[in-house]
Amino acid sequence: MDTTNVRQQRGLEIAARAKVVRLGAEWSVSSQSGTGKYTVTGLPVSMGGDAPRCTCPDYETRAVKCKHLFAVEYVIERERHADGSTTVTETGRLTKTVRRTYPQNWPAYNTAQTNEKDKFLVLLRDLCSGLPEPEQKRGRPRLSLRDAVFTAVLKVYTTASARRAMSDLREAHERGYTAKLPCHNSVLNALENADLTPILRSLIDESSRPLKSVEVDFAVDSSGLTTSTYESWFDHKYGAPRRQHAWVKVHLMCGVKTNVVTAIEIHGPTTHDGTQLPALVNATARTFPIGDVSADKAYGTVVNADTIAHHGGTPFIAFKSTHTGKGGHSRPTGSGAWSKMFGYFMYRREDFVAHYHKRSNVETTFSMIKRKFGHALHSKTETAQVDETLAKVLCHNLVVLIHEMYELGIEPTFFQQAAVPAC
Repeated sequence: MDTTNVRQQRGLEIAARAKVVRLGAEWSVSSQSGTGKYTVTGLPVSMGGDAPRCTCPDYETRAVKCKHLFAVEYVIERERHADGSTTVTETGRLTKTVRRTYPQNWPAYNTAQTNEKDKFLVLLRDLCSGLPEPEQKRGRPRLSLRDAVFTAVLKVYTTASARRAMSDLREAHERGYTAKLPCHNSVLNALENADLTPILRSLIDESSRPLKSVEVDFAVDSSGLTTSTYESWFDHKYGAPRRQHAWVKVHLMCGVKTNVVTAIEIHGPTTHDGTQLPALVNATARTFPIGDVSADKAYGTVVNADTIAHHGGTPFIAFKSTHTGKGGHSRPTGSGAWSKMFGYFMYRREDFVAHYHKRSNVETTFSMIKRKFGHALHSKTETAQVDETLAKVLCHNLVVLIHEMYELGIEPTFFQQAAVPAC
């Protein structure tokens, strides 16, 4: 590789990760090894300067444009405004940080809160009414699929045990939302049914569909829900048995405006976050237009960037300190989205960070789910734990819909496009 290109690449890395500070007419540039600093005087020639100099050995012995001069040039270019002016940062100046606040529509919020339970029952009934009822040819009459899903989700919504939730189930039956009042064991058996898993997934997708005209930008992350079961193992390092709660790892994508969950994946606790993003993006793209997709460093792969770009989106995924901008060139068949976003990150850092920090909304989504419906799962078996997790997310989506009914004036209508898988 040409030595000039090597210096240019290293200057790009210094501008991305090291400290470059303007001190009056000079620039203080940290060395790439982090063991010292060099002083750059004068602006680059390409920016109207006259013979810039650097105190590093490379410049003093060879009189060539060193990597520190390239770093200063990149920092200046990154801070240049659209009108051609440049932001100059000087030390010794005290700036006041103004906290940004967001207005709350309190009348709509209060109305949604005071009517939430009544509206929740109606929306859940409307969702369940679209389920295809499987034909029963023999045996005792069983609880209908619609009643099984309705009662299982309502039980999770109440955050009570199956026995204590019977009062709410009885009230729902008296209002005509269920055809039959089930026994509390029937509610638990419904959560144990593996056939309900794809149905609950489809209902999560359907519950997000009324907001497809609202959500364009999305965020991705994972979080864990603890269970009532334990995992035991023998620790050879300390020579003693150990025991801890088992937990379920939830990967989801949500809209950044309303926090509605648009896609979900549930796997074991050791599943890597980055491998789940393509499935989440593909599932979301079936309903929503894809704009910005924000994610943390765990998702920073070429495949993930290309997947988002394939659907017309922009991947605002954080870069690791070891990234150099070469990732996109190692895959000739890719879209090059990873390299493009690295350049965006380098030259328009402030704008990149503003888009990236939409990712905080997925943290809010997890907080909403856990605070309202509990951070722990009460089910014992793996199937029931997955179904209970899906029910929590479905309850969250319906609560979000209720709020947007009063905030945005939407009227949710289900099953206009999607088909629900039969048992």
